[in-house]
Amino acid sequence: MAWGERMPELPEVETVMRGLARVLEGRRIVAAHIGRPDMRWPFPPGLVARLQGARVLGFRRRAKYMLMRLEGGDSLLVHLGMSGRMVARRVADVPNEPVAHEHFFMQTEDGTHVGFVDPRRFGSVDLVPSAAEDGHKLLAGLGPEPLEDAFTPDVLSDALAGKHTPIKAALLDQKVVAGLGNIYVSEALHRAGISPRREAYSVAGARCLKLVPAIKQVLTESIEAGGSSLRDYVQADGGIGFFQERFLVYDREGLPCGDCPGEPRCKGIQRIVQSGRASFYCPHRQR
Repeated sequence: MAWGERMPELPEVETVMRGLARVLEGRRIVAAHIGRPDMRWPFPPGLVARLQGARVLGFRRRAKYMLMRLEGGDSLLVHLGMSGRMVARRVADVPNEPVAHEHFFMQTEDGTHVGFVDPRRFGSVDLVPSAAEDGHKLLAGLGPEPLEDAFTPDVLSDALAGKHTPIKAALLDQKVVAGLGNIYVSEALHRAGISPRREAYSVAGARCLKLVPAIKQVLTESIEAGGSSLRDYVQADGGIGFFQERFLVYDREGLPCGDCPGEPRCKGIQRIVQSGRASFYCPHRQR
């Protein structure tokens, strides 16, 4: 099956972050290396010197970004881009020759090697003061985190009020809700029975009572399954995710959905293109 290129979404980033936390939290970084001056943007000046000798205090995810908090008050901000992978392994297992497309790596006092492998170099790394994370240019202005208690039907209703864009496009707007991408919006809309064509303002109110729980449910289930491994995505230990096996509509054009009544009432899942992205939905179930 040809998945096409896609950026890791919230569940994949959360899964990678949790894997990194298991091997890095509480450990001291004893070596770091940058193999080229830039990926999507230049590496921050002094990055290697800042990392070497610093202890990793903890991790936080914001939307599709990972933040690794360091002893001394800085956070390493990481975005995986389209093809980026953060892979952890033992130093003893790292080959002597350079790893292909590994542009940046760190090593800890207990012998863990974490490399940022990114063939297309759309990923990015930056340093930001931990106390000012939310003010970083990439994080400022992001909407609420969908898995937090503060993301409620009322909050989403307020964000959608007056919007005449399709609900699919509105949910992909990171200022409306942070971290959602094409796959999980398609799946959540299906669970909530809402067509991706429906104008966003008409979802505000009663329909948000179904949509918000559907968003939380699909994200939680995907994280539990290790995300969706489509094309380049792998977990920090190199393993793959399995949520793609539970897709109800995404990339299932022409197939019946779970409660399809069959012909002639329903012709199966349809694929449409909205703002250059594929949307999958069941016209019978989603209105």
